[in-house]
Amino acid sequence: MQANDPGYDLCLLPDASDAVGRLRRAIANSEQIAVYGDFDVDGITATAVLIEGIAGLGGQVMPYIPDRFTEGYGVNSAAIEALAKRGVTLIITADCGTSSVKEIELGRRLDIDTIIIDHHSVPPQLPPAAAIVNPKRIDARYPENELSSGGLALRVMQLLYESIHRTFDAAKCLDLVALSTVCDMAPLRGENRWLVREGLRALSRAGRTGIRALFEASGCDPAQVTAETIGYVLGPRLNAAGRLAHGKLALDLLLERDEAKAREMALQLCDLNSRRQKETEAALELARDLVAALPGDLPLIFVGHESIPAGIVGLVAGRLMEEHHKPAVVYERGEETSRASCRSIPEFDITGALRNAAPLMVRFGGHRAAAGFTVENGNLDPLRESLLIQAQTELAGVDLAPVIEIDAAIPLGRVNGELMRELTAMAPFGVGNPEPVFLSRGLEVRDVRVMGEDGKHLRLQLRDGRATWPAVAFGFGGNEITEGDRLDVVYTFSADRSGDGALQLRVLDFAPSLAIEP
Repeated sequence: MQANDPGYDLCLLPDASDAVGRLRRAIANSEQIAVYGDFDVDGITATAVLIEGIAGLGGQVMPYIPDRFTEGYGVNSAAIEALAKRGVTLIITADCGTSSVKEIELGRRLDIDTIIIDHHSVPPQLPPAAAIVNPKRIDARYPENELSSGGLALRVMQLLYESIHRTFDAAKCLDLVALSTVCDMAPLRGENRWLVREGLRALSRAGRTGIRALFEASGCDPAQVTAETIGYVLGPRLNAAGRLAHGKLALDLLLERDEAKAREMALQLCDLNSRRQKETEAALELARDLVAALPGDLPLIFVGHESIPAGIVGLVAGRLMEEHHKPAVVYERGEETSRASCRSIPEFDITGALRNAAPLMVRFGGHRAAAGFTVENGNLDPLRESLLIQAQTELAGVDLAPVIEIDAAIPLGRVNGELMRELTAMAPFGVGNPEPVFLSRGLEVRDVRVMGEDGKHLRLQLRDGRATWPAVAFGFGGNEITEGDRLDVVYTFSADRSGDGALQLRVLDFAPSLAIEP
């Protein structure tokens, strides 16, 4: 452990000792080990941590990232059979596997043991794995059950190295763990908060060749990196590989040591992300039309179309959930089966709802707030009805309207350096540790300009007394605001993307001011 590391006794992780014992045997006997990772950022980064950690002990290890379009999410039987033919005798999953009962059983018949490293919801029946390191297990004693798979991979590697009296240099992979934790929306409290804080410091140094290339290609200064940078700049580019091409491109970038190759791969990811943004907007417009045709009083959105690509159904579901504050299911309809992603509100456990309808699906898995499934097209309507009935029951009496929780009302003119230092000490911000939200009344609009494609956003100058602050209002481009208007504004503070370290207001909402002018 590093100094000040708040991590708990690693032996308290479920099956951690069994996982370490099987890994040590595989390394000692030069067995062929495969790390089977999911194609999102959490799976990719966890895979990289495991690859580097096992290789550092001389293990014979190779990665396997499934193809989203031909294999789908999670462990699949064809991949198990292919790995067996390549001589693999031990598979370590990264961010998947907890629900893969049949696939793990197949592996056993092919003389493959499996170690599962995962943090997804735990089903009633567990697969027959050599070890299942999942802190959400009912029998788990580890105090932190919300680690990302990247965080779990780090802890397993630390325990493996400790078992042979060696020190795992966690500092070399804390950048990966920060990416994993933020992108998988793990709550930034306790252990996760420490991991992300230290990981941001590692990212700011950009010591990893691939990360350095990604910063450069994205036009970002590593010295200014925040959790927001991970969520809105680095994460989407890494995820774009699995959404539109193959997730292994992102993994290869993280493991690459050659500067020129890394720059080439980083540019590819940026190009894929630009394409992803355009496809997401087109798919979102189609999905909005489909939602508009539904009865408005439904407690859950369930829409799909053959023109919504499987790689971005989750992004579309997330946007619909935010816009309507309802659980949203979006699927790509295929010839025989459809693949869907789900995003939910805090009041509704979407994975629990899917579990209650498990016989209707080919496979499913996820968290309380996000999930995915594959379903035969003939079962789409029964599944929709099942989820709607559950949502009607569980959300009865719930006001399905978005609410912004305001932490404090403050005069903007009184914001000073002491307050900003206090806010900085509370970072990193994210799920479980949201940015403080403020309300300031009677702000005078000194300047207003539209920005972005189609004028969807606003850039403003807001004055309170002698203080004038720059502000951005994303998604408010259609509002009629003129210089001289007075507004009551709800906002957070954020770094100005000009890169000079200055702060600006990120406007969350506003209304014509009711404040009495002095």
